[in-house]
Amino acid sequence: MGTPRILTTPAEDAYAYPLLLRHLLANVARQTSAEIVSGQWHLTYDALLDRVTRLATLLSERGVRAGDTVAVMDWDSHRYLECYFAIPMMGAVLQTVNVRLSPAQIEYTLRESGAVFALHHADFAPLFDAIRPNLPAIHGAIPMEEDAKADSYEALIAATAPSFRFEDFDENAIATTFHTTGTTGNPKQVFFSHRQLVLHTLALAATLANQPSGQGLRRGDVYMPMTPMFHVHAWGLPFVATMLGLKQVYPGRYDPRRLLALKERERVSFSHCVPTILRMLLDARDDGESLGPWTVIIGGSALAPALAEEAARAGLSTLVGFGMSETGPVVALARAPGLAGRNPTKPNASVGRPALASAASSAEAPGLANTGRLASRTARTSGKPGSDSSGVPASEICAMARPASIEAMTSPMRARSLCSCSDLRGVRMP
Repeated sequence: MGTPRILTTPAEDAYAYPLLLRHLLANVARQTSAEIVSGQWHLTYDALLDRVTRLATLLSERGVRAGDTVAVMDWDSHRYLECYFAIPMMGAVLQTVNVRLSPAQIEYTLRESGAVFALHHADFAPLFDAIRPNLPAIHGAIPMEEDAKADSYEALIAATAPSFRFEDFDENAIATTFHTTGTTGNPKQVFFSHRQLVLHTLALAATLANQPSGQGLRRGDVYMPMTPMFHVHAWGLPFVATMLGLKQVYPGRYDPRRLLALKERERVSFSHCVPTILRMLLDARDDGESLGPWTVIIGGSALAPALAEEAARAGLSTLVGFGMSETGPVVALARAPGLAGRNPTKPNASVGRPALASAASSAEAPGLANTGRLASRTARTSGKPGSDSSGVPASEICAMARPASIEAMTSPMRARSLCSCSDLRGVRMP
C-alpha cells in the first residue's frame, strides 16, 4: 500500500490557519448590512465584533485566562451571542449552563466544569447567589442586566476599551462545554473543540444551502432561534447565521405571543424548535392567522404527523432534523415533498437525509426498511457475537449514524470518540 503525498509549501509567508471560531468572523462585517436584534438593541456586525473584543478585554481584566471556564446563565440574547465568540476566542472555555436544571444540579455542573467566572441574567441572580458560597472556585461574576447599572454587563462593556488581541492557538483546544440531561444520575458533561465547532458550522451551512427552495437557509432569510442557546449551541445555528452575516433576532425568554410578534415585526423566516414550542405557537395564533412564510426545523423529539399537518395549514414549512449532543448536534435533515417556494402542501415528518460532509449514512436492512428505526454501528458489543451494543444482529441495522464525536460527523477523514453512540438504537422516528 502506498503512502499519501503531503503538500509542502516552501513560501516563507505561508501560514497554516487553525480552525478557530474567530475565523468564522473574518470579513463578515464587510459582507452584510444586516442587524442583530435583541430587546431594544439593534446591532450592526461591526458593533458585534467591537463588543466581542470589549467582552474579552473585560474578562481578561477580571482575571480570566486561557483555559479557564466561564459559565453563562442567560436567555437567548445578543449578550449570549457575544459570549459564544469572545470567551472561546480568548482561549477560555464557554460553559452554557442549563438554567432549567434544579439548583442542586446547576451547582453540580458548575463545580464539575471548574468554572472560575460567571455571567448571569438578573432572573438567575437569586439562584446564583444561593449556590455561589458552595462554589469557591468562582472568583468573579457579572450580572447581565438589561439596563446600564454601574456594575452590569452593558455598563461595563461600554466602559471597556476593545483592546484585547486575539491570537491563534491549537484548533483542538476546548471551546465550549455543557451538560446533557435526560439520562440517569447527574447530568453528563460534553466538550467541544474549536475544530469540531468550525467543521460543524461549515457542514451545517452547506447542508442548509443544499436544501430545496423554502426548506433551507439563504442570504435573505431572517433567523430567530427558538431552541435555547444553552443547549448544544442552539443546534449550532447562531454560528452559521453569524458566519453568513444574516439578520438575527434573539427573543429572550420564550413566550409564544412574543415570538409571534417578533416574527411579524422582524419578518423572521427561519427558526428551529422542539414540538412543544411549535404546539404553543399554533395555540397562540389568532384563528385563521397565517404564520408563513416560515421555515422551522423540528428536533428534540418526534414530530407527530398531525402536528406537522396543522403547522402546514398555518403556513409553516416544518422539517425534521436529527442529531445528538455529542454530534454538535446535526446528523440529518429532512426534505419536505410538494413544496413550491414556501407553500407547504405535504408535510414530512421523516428524519431525512444525512448532513453533507458527514460520516452518517443510511443503510436499509432486510425486514427493517422504512420502519423508522435508527441504530448505530459500533465496535463495542454487549450482546451476542455479530450484534451491535443492544444485542440486535448487525445485519438488521436499518440506519447507521457513526458520529462518535462532532468531528466524526463533520469530518469522515478523522474520528475521535467522545462517547459511544450505541444509545441511538431504538430512537423512534415518525
